[in-house]
Amino acid sequence: MAPQRFHEQFDQIQRSMPDVPLAMGPDDSSEFMYEKGVVLARDGEEARVVEDTVRTHFTAATGLVADHVRRAGPETNRTGITRIQVGDPGHGDRRGDRAVAGALRALREAEGRAGRRLVSRNHVVSIAVNACPGDEPVPAPLTQRPNPAAAEGVHDADTAVGVLVIDTGLMHDYRSYPLLAHTQGDAQVKETDDQGILQQYVGHGTFIAGLVAAVAPNTDLTVRGTLNDAGAILESDFGAKLFEAVDENGWPDIISLSAGTSNGRTDGLLGVDAFMQELREQGTLLVAAAGNNGSATPFWPAAYASLPEYEDVVLSVGALRADGEFGACFSNHGSWVKVYAPGERLTSSFTGFDAPVPYVYQHSTYEACRYGFTYVCTCQAPRHTGVLSEQGATAKADQVMFEGFAHWSGTSFATPVAAGLIASHMTAHKEADPRVARRQLLAANTEFAEVRGAHVPALVPPTWRPAPVVQLASGA
Repeated sequence: MAPQRFHEQFDQIQRSMPDVPLAMGPDDSSEFMYEKGVVLARDGEEARVVEDTVRTHFTAATGLVADHVRRAGPETNRTGITRIQVGDPGHGDRRGDRAVAGALRALREAEGRAGRRLVSRNHVVSIAVNACPGDEPVPAPLTQRPNPAAAEGVHDADTAVGVLVIDTGLMHDYRSYPLLAHTQGDAQVKETDDQGILQQYVGHGTFIAGLVAAVAPNTDLTVRGTLNDAGAILESDFGAKLFEAVDENGWPDIISLSAGTSNGRTDGLLGVDAFMQELREQGTLLVAAAGNNGSATPFWPAAYASLPEYEDVVLSVGALRADGEFGACFSNHGSWVKVYAPGERLTSSFTGFDAPVPYVYQHSTYEACRYGFTYVCTCQAPRHTGVLSEQGATAKADQVMFEGFAHWSGTSFATPVAAGLIASHMTAHKEADPRVARRQLLAANTEFAEVRGAHVPALVPPTWRPAPVVQLASGA
């Protein structure tokens, strides 16, 4: 059964995609969300095989209708993916889609013969997933230094490392933060609602850009608003949007990506397969967030780092808690997560530099850690009541004012810290190849942390200030 937080986020993402009926998967769990009534297949012969096989499978005995099976969208040359409708998207509810599940079962034998996957759900790729990133932003006073603080160094247009952030867009007042003077990109769409209150996730990309700039001053930062719509996008669209992001300015040295999804598999996302293959041929390094499900289930695209052909192409990043000694409670983990970086209660640029802006919390905190940890974590503190959590109740959601900086937690923010450290290494060692810089940085690293009993590499900026954690009981 999906936890309350996941249902709250499901409702929010569904409202941002009113024309796309969504379901939870698999089977009313909180692993992922996907489009009802639709599956994905590669263009051409494989799409035909999927259609024919599903039609044959959908007989009266299954209770499913073969007439529903048809192309649901135009074939695309760049991503090589076709949407195929296999059922009525209006049937069923959020707990799952029998037609999609039946289509996946129908193709198992054909996939065995082909030796590779032929069909996939159309997953929702999101910056949220089930932990909102790790928490919601908390105002930080302008008198408090960012954390990590700005590293020494200057921007040099001739040697600056190109970093592309694929996320939400830039807030209107981002240039009021001096570290972002050399940042360009897309504007955040509709920062506030009709009452002038900040919408959830809108400052995500600006916060990330501030972290990269603080850790690596000699960077040319570009922020693309690929995830402006509540931080979510369908897998069928995501691959095309990734191509658009790199086509705009060319392939950068480093891509920082703080979004993804699990899919219950160990072979990646069908919708981004073409992009990942082209990425492999480029010199770009993809630094990707491991996700905030507190789970060992692979989270894509970050988990491509565990596939041999992408070992040097993708770096997956988990989050350390505030003291840097252990993994944050919300961070995904497992052998597919290659490094960890500070990701709990970081301080960076947000919005409100020009004029204070109100924000109303969406999710209530919990009495105890959702993941069973015994330190005072972002599940519990700082305390607030959220509007999505208290529907039908008398409790009033908490409202705060942002005046520039924010504290925020998530693997979303550990990721740009790691990307910044690689960029900084490139500058310091005059290394032009980000993949070589990644290998050098990890080989020279001497910092480690404990995550679920395993000792893992920890990438920690010199300017990051660890904070003590409050332990409620013995253990971590």
